[in-house]
Amino acid sequence: MLERLTYPVTLTPDEDDGGFVVTFIDVPHAITQGDTVEDCLTNAVDCLEEALASCIDEEEPIPEPSPIKAGDIGVSPSAQVSLKLIVYMTWRDAGISKTELARRMGIKESEARRILDPRHGTKLPTLEQALRALDKQISISINDRKVA
Repeated sequence: MLERLTYPVTLTPDEDDGGFVVTFIDVPHAITQGDTVEDCLTNAVDCLEEALASCIDEEEPIPEPSPIKAGDIGVSPSAQVSLKLIVYMTWRDAGISKTELARRMGIKESEARRILDPRHGTKLPTLEQALRALDKQISISINDRKVA
C-alpha cells in the first residue's frame, strides 16, 4: 500500500488566459487552473480528490505518487478524503468483498458501501473501525507542501 498521498504538481503559465494550468504527472486526467499560485493549489486539491474518487467509483487502483523532489510542490487530498482512500486501498489489497468488510465490522453491507464511497461523509471513528477490521491503524504525519 502507498506510504503517502502527496502528489507533485506542475504549474505552467497560461500564455493565452493568464494564470497557470495545473497538471499531475501521476494522475493525467486531473487538470485544473488558477489565477494565482494559491488559487492553483486550492483548485488542485479539489481536482485531485475528484480524480481519485473516480478511481474508486470504477474500482481501479489509486495511482502511486512520484517522489517529491527538492523545489517540487506537493498536493494532498484533505484528511477526510485521504482516510477514505486509505480504507479503499486497504480493502482492495485485502481482496475481500464489501459483504466481508461489513461482516468483519458487524454492520450492514449498505453501510460498508457508504464507507467506501468517496463522496459520502464518514466519521473518523467509523473509518478507524474499518481499518481495524482490515488489520490496520491510523498514523498521522504533517509535511510541508514544498520540499526545500
